[in-house]
Amino acid sequence: MTDTVLNWQQRTLVLLVLWLAGLYLRLTVLIAPPLAPLIDTELLLSQTELGALTTLPVLMLSLGALPGAVAIARLGPKLALVFAIVIVVLTSVARGLAPPIWILFFSTTLMGLAIAVMQPAFPALVLRWCPGFVALGSAVYMNGMLMGEFIGAGLTIPLIMPWLDNDWRDILLFWSLPGLIVAMLVLGSRHLGIHQTAVTDERPPQWKPPLSEPRVWQLGIILGAASAGFFGTNAYLPSLLEYKGVLQELPDYLFIFNATQVVGSLAMVVLAQRLVGSPMAVILIAWGVLIGLVGVVLCDGLLAIAAAIALGLATCIQLILMVALVPLVSSRRSAAPLAAGMFMIGYFLGFLVPLTGGLLADSLASPAMIFAPLILLAALAITIAHLSDNLSFKAP
Repeated sequence: MTDTVLNWQQRTLVLLVLWLAGLYLRLTVLIAPPLAPLIDTELLLSQTELGALTTLPVLMLSLGALPGAVAIARLGPKLALVFAIVIVVLTSVARGLAPPIWILFFSTTLMGLAIAVMQPAFPALVLRWCPGFVALGSAVYMNGMLMGEFIGAGLTIPLIMPWLDNDWRDILLFWSLPGLIVAMLVLGSRHLGIHQTAVTDERPPQWKPPLSEPRVWQLGIILGAASAGFFGTNAYLPSLLEYKGVLQELPDYLFIFNATQVVGSLAMVVLAQRLVGSPMAVILIAWGVLIGLVGVVLCDGLLAIAAAIALGLATCIQLILMVALVPLVSSRRSAAPLAAGMFMIGYFLGFLVPLTGGLLADSLASPAMIFAPLILLAALAITIAHLSDNLSFKAP
C-alpha cells in the first residue's frame, strides 16, 4: 500500500474495517436505555442511577481523552484501538455480573474510558490507512458510530428482546461479543492487505493535547454545541413535551430525531469530500443547530417536528465535520493529541451544559428553560465559526 494509490478492493476493505470498528464507539452505550426497565425490575435502581447508565460514559469520553492520547502515543493508534475495543467488550459484558450494583457502574465507567481511547485513535489511524481519501474514511467510521447508536437503541426492543426472552444479560452478550471479532480484524489488518503508510517523522510521538492552541478550543466548542444539542434534546424532550401538553407524541419525536442521525451520516459519506474543511459548511450547519433548538422549544405540530429533523441532521453533520477535520489539519504525530483535546472539551460541554439546563429548569420551575444553555452554546459556536480562520488549512 502506498501513500498515493489504492485500488477499489483495498479501499473497500479499509472502509469496511473502519465502519465495523466505528460501531463500537456507541453501540454498547446505547443499548442501556432500552435495557433500563429490565435492569430496574431486578436491581431496583433510582431514576438518577438509570440515567447514569447512559450519561456516565458520556462524561468519561471527556475525562478519558487525555489517558487515551497517552495510550496512543505509547502503543500506536492500531494497537490502542484493538486493546480499547477488547476492554469495551469485556466491561460491557461485565455489567451483567451485577448485583452488587457497584459492579454495574464500575464496569460502565471503565467502558466509557475505553471508548475515550478509541475516539482519538481513529483520526490517527485514518491518516495511515486512507491516503487520498481521509475525509471519506472519517465519514465512514462516523457513520458506523451513528449506526451503532441506532442499532443499539432502535433494534434491541423490537428484535432482540423477544428473541432472547427479555434477558438483559444475554442481550449484553449478544451486542458486545462480536466486538472481539472486530478487534481481531483491526489487529490482523496487515494480513487482510491493509498496510499502514510510512511515517517519515522520526520524532517521539506526541500525547499532550494542545490546549494552548486556539484551534483545539474552536473545534471543541463547536463539537460541544452539537453534542449538547443531541444528548440534551434526547434527555429533556419528555419534560418539554409534557410542559407543552403533548407527551403522547414523545415516541414519534424520539424516533424522528434519532433517525435523522442515520440519514445525516449516510449523506456525509457521499458529501464528505466536498464539505469537510469548508468553513462555510461549518457556519451553515452551526446555524442549523441553533435554529433547530429554538424551533423545538417555540414551535408546535408540524413546525416542531420539522425543527427536530433540522436539529437532528445538524448535530449529526456538525459532529462529522469536526471529527473528520482533525486528520486534515494535523500531522500523523499531532492528530491523536488534537482529537483528544477536542473530545475532552466537546464532550465535557456535552455533559455539563445539558446538566446546567436541568438545574436551571428546576430552580425556575420552567421546563422550557432546560434548553436555554443549549441555545447559548449554539450561539457561541456560530460566533466562533464566523470569526475563526483556522477551520480549513493544510496539515503542518
